[in-house]
Parts: sequence; C-alpha cells; structure tokens
Amino acid sequence: MPRIVRPTAYGTPDVLAVTEVPVPRATGDGVVVEVRAAGVNPIDWKLYGGAFHVVDDDHKDAAGIAASMPAIGLECAGVVTEVGAEVTGVRVGDEVIVYPVTAAYADYVTAPATSLLAKPAGLGWAEAGSLMLTGTTAAHALHAAGVGDSDTVLVHGGSGGVGLMGVQLAAARGAKVIATAAESNHALLRELGATPVVYGPGLAGRVRVAAPQGVSAAVDFAGTDEALDVSLELVADRARIASITGSPRRAAAGIKELGYGPGQDAGTEVRKAARHELVRHAASGTLRILIDTTFSLAEAAKAHEAGLAGHAPGRLVLIP
Repeated sequence: MPRIVRPTAYGTPDVLAVTEVPVPRATGDGVVVEVRAAGVNPIDWKLYGGAFHVVDDDHKDAAGIAASMPAIGLECAGVVTEVGAEVTGVRVGDEVIVYPVTAAYADYVTAPATSLLAKPAGLGWAEAGSLMLTGTTAAHALHAAGVGDSDTVLVHGGSGGVGLMGVQLAAARGAKVIATAAESNHALLRELGATPVVYGPGLAGRVRVAAPQGVSAAVDFAGTDEALDVSLELVADRARIASITGSPRRAAAGIKELGYGPGQDAGTEVRKAARHELVRHAASGTLRILIDTTFSLAEAAKAHEAGLAGHAPGRLVLIP
C-alpha cells in the first residue's frame, strides 16, 4: 500500500512515522500525483516541533497549520496518475511540479490542478521537488525590497537554502549582489554571481569595502541581530529591507517582515506568480538547485536531523 510520513506527536524528529494509507482519489477540480521527490524544509519540523510562530487564522491553511497533527511536506514533483472530471489541460502521465501542496512526504499526493506546473524536461526530480518553497520565499523577499537592475543588494545568509535562491534571482535581475556566508562557501557564491563577505564582527565595514557605492536594499534570510543592525546601518530606506525571520526587534525597526504571523506580509499573490519565473530560470539553467543529500521516505527523521544540525549548501530531498 502507499505510504505517508506523519508526526505522531509534537516533538523532535523521532516522532515521525511511516504509515500505510489507501491510494488517494482525485476530487473534481484536483489531481493525484505519484511523488518522485519532495523537498525538506525547516517549516516541516517547525510544524510539529512546537517552535513555529503564531499564525493569523486567515493564513493557517497557507502556512500548513492544521487543528490536528499537521501534515508535512509542502512541495514536491511527480507524475500525474488521476485527473478530476472538472480538470482541463492536465493528463495522466504528465510530469509536474506541485506547489502549494500539503502532505507531500508520501508516495501519492492530492492537489488542486492550479498547484501544478509542467516540469522542465531537463530538470531532475530532486531539483524539481525542492525548487518552489525556497524559490518563492526568495522571490517574495526581493519583490518586497524592490530589487532591480540598478541596485546593490545585501543578502544575509547567502549560502542557506533561501539565500542561494535569492543570490541567483537577484543576479538574474541585474543587481549587484553582496552575500554573507562562512568563508568555506565563498567560492560557490562567486560562481552564482555574488561578492561574498564573512559575517561576524566588522561586517558593516567589509560590506562597505565590497560595495563602495553603497547598498540600496537588503534581504535577511539569517534572522540574526547582526543582520538587522547592519541592514539598518547601510540601507537608507528601511522600506527596502525585507526579513523572513528574526527577533521581535524587526517590528519596531520599520522594515518589511515577511511570513504568516500577525502584521506580516504573506505575499500570496507574489509567490504564486513567482512559480512561473522559477520554472523558466530552472529550465534555462540560470537558476541552479543545489542538492546536498537525498533520503528515502523511511529516512524522513534522518533528513530532519540533518536539517536541524546544519549541513553544506544544498537541498535535502526525500525520494519515495
């Protein structure tokens, strides 16, 4: 029988269990997809770990929050196996990227047809299944900060999952990119079009050297006090600083807070539109999806332990 990974309680990755379920059926406006790859993301363990932020009632569905134990796995790619009676333009056998979706840690997943995008023929399953969540988050942040071809943008956390996407998308827009990262990741960031700088004491000075013309925007994917303070010091217009994570200090700083919490910008329409941009860039090769490690479905807990421990740049992916 098909399998699905679910948390059995709130806690650490050892609460994840693989259970057998019937093959799902498509609703009238939906499809069933046989999952070939599902991206592993921090939100997955935050959903059952008790560390997830408070979420506005209006945004619970979008954030993957449920009244019972939350479903995990918020992006995937696979092959369509059933199409609802009301669906047009999708056929059994189509290779697709599915986002947004819930419960993607499974052999099969159901989704509305509107969540499907055609998988580029040259894109591997692991890359396709882990493209969307970090990609749309990065695209949302760049949009919120108004990053364009005349900008110099500071990317905090440039070698993380979202940061690697942000660096490449900003470079594709023609912006000059300064990215913070450990020195071990600097060569990779240069390959992706960024000027890397080491985070830590003296960061503002190092950024000034790397960008003597100044920094016009900043996107914070690190969430540290250093990232906030340096952004405020270097970017004149606080409306051009966007952050996806960090302390409550952000609210008082007057920057743009992105997410599903109270007073934050969920960017639902921006993220929806960004999906098509991401597919185009991935298909053309201007956007690289770096894969670190793949795991079997039964190794979901192991994948989460690796994510919590930190790892080399690149995505963690489940391959059912």
